[in-house]
Amino acid sequence: MTDSPELRDPADSGPRAVRPGLRPVLAGLGLTELGKVYGRTPAQFAAEAVRLAVADAGLTLANVDGLLTSSGVTGGVSLDLQRELGLTDLRLLTHMQAYGSTAGSMVTYASLAVQSGMASVVACVFADSPLRPERGSGAIYGTRHAGSGWWGLLGASGVIGANPMYALAARRHMERYGTTSEQLGHIAVAQRAWAALNPAAQMREPITLADHQASRWIAEPFHLLDCCLVSNGGIAVLVTSAERAASMAQPPVHVLGWAQCHPGRYLRRNPDFGLVTGAATAGPAALAMAGVGVGDVDVAQLYDCYTFTVLVTLEDYGFCPKGEGGPFAASGVLGPGGKLMLNTGGGQLSGYYMWGMTPLSEAIIQARGHGGDRQSALHDIVLVSGNGGVLDHHATLVLGGPAAGP
Repeated sequence: MTDSPELRDPADSGPRAVRPGLRPVLAGLGLTELGKVYGRTPAQFAAEAVRLAVADAGLTLANVDGLLTSSGVTGGVSLDLQRELGLTDLRLLTHMQAYGSTAGSMVTYASLAVQSGMASVVACVFADSPLRPERGSGAIYGTRHAGSGWWGLLGASGVIGANPMYALAARRHMERYGTTSEQLGHIAVAQRAWAALNPAAQMREPITLADHQASRWIAEPFHLLDCCLVSNGGIAVLVTSAERAASMAQPPVHVLGWAQCHPGRYLRRNPDFGLVTGAATAGPAALAMAGVGVGDVDVAQLYDCYTFTVLVTLEDYGFCPKGEGGPFAASGVLGPGGKLMLNTGGGQLSGYYMWGMTPLSEAIIQARGHGGDRQSALHDIVLVSGNGGVLDHHATLVLGGPAAGP
């Protein structure tokens, strides 16, 4: 059976082509207060974030027909958010969890839903509230698995939480390529310089390389300033079609490419641990889908649970050759005034820690041209990464500013 002429769109170039009007865009962004914000549940943060994203787009909740939810270590965000928001007759509803790569995955699935016509306006939201006034963040992230089974065995040996596992990965890279703590420190210093320009950042006081080196050890080779913040709050984005976004309140941010890679090697022996990550597969695939190369990227928002995560992702995406991430970071290219606009809001090291929503939110701000003092002059192509587990999950998005739409 062949398609009748009257049913074919003249812009279609093949069986997988998408009508221009159904190309996915990000049209709404909602950020609650972020950081040391107490007395609110993740569900409350999530509901506020969705409402803010809807208002940002100039819509109402009645326009939303898709909802994708995700929660952090404290849980609390679920499909029940539909009732909290009073959403009815949704055409798409699910809860997603791929740790720090979830935000990229949510935007991917929402984009596919928009392209297919399954839904027209999809809200993607993440929220968490692990911080408590009476206890440190280690009480949440450091011991949540330490009580039983395999995790209990690891805990008994002192391997508790992500810090020592990422430290092992970083040490592997150091042993193979000669990467140094000082080189990691340059990433922390550069991102703090960006955070100083971001009114929403938690840590805005400038730091020096000496400050980095003097900060206390967390798990060698990581100092305190190699490790991300812990934050309470919520962030939501709206995915819709370019056609619908044309009449909305904000300039559209085009979703040009996406890809995932899940190596599945956590706690397994393999020759690539700490040397190559899922970014090496997902990055080139997403760039190819967008029809651009790494040299076309104007702004990069890379997941930075640790300074090392940034370094190895820079290598795997091809910003520098494998093994040369340390010298690249130390060359001065990453901070304000450098040639690579990287984590311009301060990232998770100094801005705020909302898992994959941190790089995604700053990417939208930059692509729109709304970055204020930290705005990149060029922002047509923005690369976004998400990382989950211990380098075990990866998602990449390639976004385009209003001028970069197909």
